[in-house]
Amino acid sequence: MPQPLPSKEQTLFRSLVKYYEGKQYKKGLKAADQILRKHANHGDTQAMKALILNSLGQGDEAFTLCKLALKNDMKSHITWHVYGLLWRSVKNYEEAIKAYKCALRIEPSSNNILRDLALLQCQIRDYEGYIESRRKMMQERPSIRQNWTALAVAFHLAGNYTEAENILKTYEETLKQTPPKSDLEHSEATLYKNTIIAESGDTERALKHLDQVVRNSLDRTSALELRAQYLLKLGRSEEAEKAYRTLLDRNNEYRAYYDGLEQALGLSRTEDADIEKLKDLYESYAKKSERNDAPRRIPLEFLKGDDFKTAVDQYLRRMLNKGVPSTFPNIKSLYRDAAKKAVIEELVLGYAADKKTNGSAEGETNGDTSSRFEESVLYFLAQHYNFVRSRDLNKATEYIDRLIEREPKSVDYHQTKARIYKHAGDVQKAADMIEHARQLDERDRYINTKCAKYQLRNNENEKALATMSKFTRNETVGGPLGDLHDMQCMWYLLEDGEAYLRQQDFGHALKRFTSIADIFDVWHEDQFDFHGFSLRKGQIRAYIDMVRWEDQLRSHPFFTRAAIQAIEIYLRLADDPRMSNPGQYDLAKLDPAERKKAEKKAKKDKEKAEKAEAEKKAAAAAKATAKADDGETKKEDTDPTGEKLLQTKEPLEAALRFLRPMLELSPQNVEAQNVGFEVYLRRKKYLLALKCLQAAREVDPEDPTLHEQSVRFRQTLSKLSEPLPSQISQVIKETFTTPAADADLKAYNDSFLQKHSKSASHLQAAYNVRHLLDNGSKSQNEQDLSKTLDLPETTIQQALAGFGLLQEWKSEQKIKDDYRAKAAGRWSGANVFQK
Repeated sequence: MPQPLPSKEQTLFRSLVKYYEGKQYKKGLKAADQILRKHANHGDTQAMKALILNSLGQGDEAFTLCKLALKNDMKSHITWHVYGLLWRSVKNYEEAIKAYKCALRIEPSSNNILRDLALLQCQIRDYEGYIESRRKMMQERPSIRQNWTALAVAFHLAGNYTEAENILKTYEETLKQTPPKSDLEHSEATLYKNTIIAESGDTERALKHLDQVVRNSLDRTSALELRAQYLLKLGRSEEAEKAYRTLLDRNNEYRAYYDGLEQALGLSRTEDADIEKLKDLYESYAKKSERNDAPRRIPLEFLKGDDFKTAVDQYLRRMLNKGVPSTFPNIKSLYRDAAKKAVIEELVLGYAADKKTNGSAEGETNGDTSSRFEESVLYFLAQHYNFVRSRDLNKATEYIDRLIEREPKSVDYHQTKARIYKHAGDVQKAADMIEHARQLDERDRYINTKCAKYQLRNNENEKALATMSKFTRNETVGGPLGDLHDMQCMWYLLEDGEAYLRQQDFGHALKRFTSIADIFDVWHEDQFDFHGFSLRKGQIRAYIDMVRWEDQLRSHPFFTRAAIQAIEIYLRLADDPRMSNPGQYDLAKLDPAERKKAEKKAKKDKEKAEKAEAEKKAAAAAKATAKADDGETKKEDTDPTGEKLLQTKEPLEAALRFLRPMLELSPQNVEAQNVGFEVYLRRKKYLLALKCLQAAREVDPEDPTLHEQSVRFRQTLSKLSEPLPSQISQVIKETFTTPAADADLKAYNDSFLQKHSKSASHLQAAYNVRHLLDNGSKSQNEQDLSKTLDLPETTIQQALAGFGLLQEWKSEQKIKDDYRAKAAGRWSGANVFQK
């Protein structure tokens, strides 16, 4: 039983609780100390004091004091509840749940403990436990609608649609009168109930229910959209057509409404008769307003021949005459069709050549040239020839130079020229040009951001940070970089890490990639507050969307991109542990005489560094936290350069933090499966490695890396020092059939080489396999690798990958220089092949 306190101390304890809830921590500590002076072993007071200490950042002391409180009073629900809150604060949800359950055994009817337990169960997706906790809360306080809705949400998330609907229906039956139309919570709950019915698969009943509640729904647009979708799904085309036309009257620029209307009318974009009807349909909407863009742009996707030429001519003249800068980005998706690309190029070149055209939509001439139209045409052509499907960088440069000559202070034109330099491979000129563009308008955040990105692509990390600092809060702890971390500016952290990786500064690179993983962890933790908040505000449908989005969170391309590169660093660490000591790693590359001198110097430098580190630790002990100029207290970064991350003893274990969520949520990413294979092969988890191989094969059976890894896996299995367990061996034998167990690997590789004789990436993979199978063919491989530079489809990135193979093969410097010179001759504008 809880330890009783005298009346005076009991009043003081109630004040202590209020002080904590009001964040008056100093007063709370004072009150706790007053009680503990007379009752030193009072568990509840010790627990509350621990809670306050934890809020003040003294976590270790808080845990120690709370454990003492539990020792003094094991039968107090307060001490167990506080113990759970402490575990929750350090994100150890399993231990927190255990503590809450202990507290509930002592005080089963505590609403606060039940609520905290329910929120954690939802956080870890323990839906069965969540249902039970919410059921108890609803039974304790059935008059509160929020408790009924929360129980319905629990059943819904668990996939029990029938019970979720019944809970909402039961509550509605208890209402003595219908809530007013202005009741937001009721409006959301009725639409939420409708989505549950629809998700259960009963579309007909969902439509009937929607027709009953649509008039009283405050979210009119969502209700109309749902109704149109239901009608379309049920095949009630005429009603669906009316529904989508109603939506288009509300918003005639929304693409999804036009798609729905096409389906309702049963029109196909591949049938000639239907195309005429589609053409008339979009013309009718285009005529409704001169400002409508969607009904003029969408037909360009299905029109062909002369109809397409007429329509795209009208569209281009209209947009170019207005001087819309986004005209090319808006129509470049049409370039997937080579015929349409040719028509567009012919038309726009015609505009540029015809000096008499006034730029009107009808193509009339009056002898006067519209300056705006002419500039728009030149700008379009510059972007056209810079685009990958129609690339001719010489022509792009010619057009953009003419524009810059006319408008020397145009930010857009200089930015486009920087992009042309980037595609030519000259990242230095690209960075310089966009820096000039930035200086033309220093108040433009967008061009400032672009400038920093180009500087990072040119490996100018410090310069890029200085550029970003023009729009950051530089007084925060960590300066501009600290603010970029606080603002979760992932594109910058990703580009910064990749720049460091290109410079082989693995510590900084790993630090940036880990920071991105940390941001995703924060996003995952941030949902905790919404489990209660969304229910209080009645925003249930948005909450369900958020939970489902969180379940797929790490499928985001930013996480995948950072994870793959972080794993590659850990793989290199596993292969060569000397990388964790950059000085030692660099020494290994030197000649013996030079290495001896460098080792002596490194020893002295190490002694100085150790002394400086000791002084730094002493200073850090005196100042555990830092306070920014804005008064905010934040922890200092104790590993700004990533050295501690790089010195991990288990790099393959560390890689799993990135690998597991990526394989689970991005299984269609071939690169993710490739690095997964490498990790599991080194960990000798052969079944998991095979699983990655098979997954990659399902996505792209002709992937060049897959070919190389398949051969290596077959080699590895044939050279095992000890036989695998019979069950594992049997699974591998039945599943891993390409290449076959008795296949001639050289012949298998030759066949792959011949099949992909026009692809540089595939040839590089085949030559690397040949190098692995027969190191004696190194000279032949080097010669063949150089020939891939002659292939017309070879890109700069593929050429760089080929150079990386020469380094991996430890080719002679002359071979590498010849390869570099040949690449530089083909891509004369690229500075990446310069020494």
